[in-house]
Amino acid sequence: MIQVRKSADRGHFDHGWLDTYHTFSFARYYDPAHMGFRSLRVINQDVVAPGRGFGEHPHDNMEIITYILSGQLAHKDSAGHTATIGPGEVQKMTAGRGIAHSEFNPSHKDPVHLLQIWIEPAREGLDPSFEQKRLDPAMLRNRLEPIVQPEGGESAVSIAQDARVYAGVIEPGRSVEHALAPGRHAWVQIIRGEADLNGQRLGPGDGAAVSGEPSLTLSPSSETEVLLFDLA
Repeated sequence: MIQVRKSADRGHFDHGWLDTYHTFSFARYYDPAHMGFRSLRVINQDVVAPGRGFGEHPHDNMEIITYILSGQLAHKDSAGHTATIGPGEVQKMTAGRGIAHSEFNPSHKDPVHLLQIWIEPAREGLDPSFEQKRLDPAMLRNRLEPIVQPEGGESAVSIAQDARVYAGVIEPGRSVEHALAPGRHAWVQIIRGEADLNGQRLGPGDGAAVSGEPSLTLSPSSETEVLLFDLA
């Protein structure tokens, strides 16, 4: 079964300095039919204006993943981690038993466009931690490359949950497949481009919840960037 979540149906707020779309209920956006999917709790697509950002604020018991589409985002947290992330990198912060952080666009002229993703951890009270990895663009071309997984990896950050996140940039005329083990579920999020997912057409910003399918085939009609979440 595939249930499509169209881009236009997401929660949307334009605060001037922040233009944001919420796939699932978040902050002032509440939709009881879309509270998350499995352990996947948040997918926010944010555009932050130059020189603006999120002041210091607390989190706990959440795995927070940042994936940049364009521009840069500067991170600073109460555990002493500082980093700037741009396209071609993935960042994870384990909030654990409690951490505070801030995120700002360091550019004075360019906005930053990003996805921020929250995944619920398998257990609470973990030690807070931070990790950032650079991705090899060649490894993302016409395939689905793991960028988040429990054991981490050379180009994957680790996560305290039985979940894997794959990224890919697929050319038109090519297709990629992903097998789902029995009892596994998937969320597919289209970043840019258009593609058929097992016969369902998805466009930019569209998502799809997948359950009870033995495999997924993604066939783009234009160059398509995608994230795939493989979830227990």
